[in-house]
Amino acid sequence: MPTLSSIAQSLENKSIFITGSTGFLAKIFVEKILRVQPQVKRLYLLVRASDAKSAKHRLDAQVISKELFRVLRTKHGEEFDSFISEKICPIAGDMAVEDLGIQETHLKQEIMEDVDIIANVAATTTFDERYDVALNINALGADRVVAFAHRCQKLQMFLHISTAYVCGSKSGLMMEKPIRMGETPNGQNNLDIEAELRLAEKELKELRARGVEKTEEMAAMKELGFKRARSFGWPNSYAFTKAMGEMLIGESRKDLPLVIIRPTIIESTLVDPFPGWIEGFRTAGSVIMSYGMGKLKCFPSNVNLPIDVIPADMVVNAMVVSMVAHSRQPQSFIYHVGSSKQNPTTTSLLADCAYRYFSNNPVKGKDGRDISVDKLFVYSSLDDFRKYMNFYYNVPLQVLRLANFALFNVWGRLHRDLTRKYNFAMYLAELYDPYVFFDGRFDDGNAEGLRMVMKATGMKEAEQFNFDPKCINWEEYCMKVYYPGLVRYAMVQK
Repeated sequence: MPTLSSIAQSLENKSIFITGSTGFLAKIFVEKILRVQPQVKRLYLLVRASDAKSAKHRLDAQVISKELFRVLRTKHGEEFDSFISEKICPIAGDMAVEDLGIQETHLKQEIMEDVDIIANVAATTTFDERYDVALNINALGADRVVAFAHRCQKLQMFLHISTAYVCGSKSGLMMEKPIRMGETPNGQNNLDIEAELRLAEKELKELRARGVEKTEEMAAMKELGFKRARSFGWPNSYAFTKAMGEMLIGESRKDLPLVIIRPTIIESTLVDPFPGWIEGFRTAGSVIMSYGMGKLKCFPSNVNLPIDVIPADMVVNAMVVSMVAHSRQPQSFIYHVGSSKQNPTTTSLLADCAYRYFSNNPVKGKDGRDISVDKLFVYSSLDDFRKYMNFYYNVPLQVLRLANFALFNVWGRLHRDLTRKYNFAMYLAELYDPYVFFDGRFDDGNAEGLRMVMKATGMKEAEQFNFDPKCINWEEYCMKVYYPGLVRYAMVQK
């Protein structure tokens, strides 16, 4: 492990190739590298685009111009744009095709000769993604990046970002161990990735042969993903295909130095580069903001079980420390980055904080008036929630539909609005059911060992690259950091 101050120093004059660079986590990773080590040689950022001009435009619009970079922008002042141009090289490409879709031969050769570290952060993180898309990006995409890595002449580290929920729908203590090819959470261990690829392709061909509408095709492919995932013991196509990605990497990496980071539920930054930065309504955030905006009155969850939330900057710090720590080591290392083992929180605390926060800081509705909230009622099972929603919402909606039909659509707008809210609440409940009722904790013995060694090097770097969940005060994080960040993001989106 590096000594004091050598984590940042180890990045000096390094070239790093990063996939998924326009995503939430990758942006924070890029900003962190540029801020702590301005002498990094080059960051090659793979951007899904047709050509170099489009890649640069997308990178500027979706990454560099974001508020996330305000600290770095202030630090460099008028030299910011030239600094970015010098350090960042946008690469037009696509994870979903061979050779990562990089068409410029000379640029591809430059990367292969120059890159020291590859950080594969790309993924489709949508829980209900189409099965064919999730397979192509999360499973095959990861394998394509490994193939690309084998052609890089002086590669010192392959960093892969997975998810802790590759463990599937199990209970107990989840260990930091690799997933064997074909291994499944339900114990049958009969997963055949090639067969899954053929199945998805066959289903898609049949749908298109029937000439179905795009919406029907999408729904069918999403449903296929759910069915296949749950038949093996995974909650959804996201966790399922991320697990496949880990299997494929394990099979094809050979002697590549490999670190797999498995974060839990990633939410807003805690400290770095400033508290509360978030982009998109993520797993917990979508429920919290739906409640704060008056769209959600109740939700199913076991309030006594831990919900494993971790701030995004802690995940990024773990990424940086682990890739430096294991550079040039031809083994594989796995790290859970979460909170449920060391400092768990619960949905009960999140809900209570949400009530207090939005009662004191109400969100304004479309009419400019404050949206008042009552305490979120939590049902202890999904079945109870379904019964409640059916009796109090679905049945009255059907009555309203019939009355509206009889009265020539007098209440058409009201019916559509209420139906949309009902469908949204049911969608969230079904989607997040595997997470809010997850009866497990993630062992982080490997991560704790890395933290202990890092702390032994000196407090300066331990603070700069802190990923210790024990330092989080969950009530303070929710009330002063996380929820205000969600509201700021919501207001910007409005």
